[in-house]
Amino acid sequence: CMNYMLPSSYAWGNFSVLAVGIWAIVQRDSLDAITMFLTGLLLTVLTDIIHISIFYPSREFLSDAKRFSIGMAIFSLLLKPVSCYLVYRMYRERGGE
Repeated sequence: CMNYMLPSSYAWGNFSVLAVGIWAIVQRDSLDAITMFLTGLLLTVLTDIIHISIFYPSREFLSDAKRFSIGMAIFSLLLKPVSCYLVYRMYRERGGE
């Protein structure tokens, strides 16, 4: 997000899901909050794949800062299925079916 290589929709999508995640953690009894967080995580997995595949720079325009930025975006994408699994377990603990 800090290298401005990916569009602002990437940052807005991930930060809004982060805000919903904070809401889901704070309200422990809300099943709607955890459902919205899980749905948002699954949606950002798809949008992250699209953003990274479309906006990946060509080899001659790939500086170290851009390489680090795209590496962190890919690392975040790889951790999201683990986050989805943990959020799903929280959903089941709160009474979701």
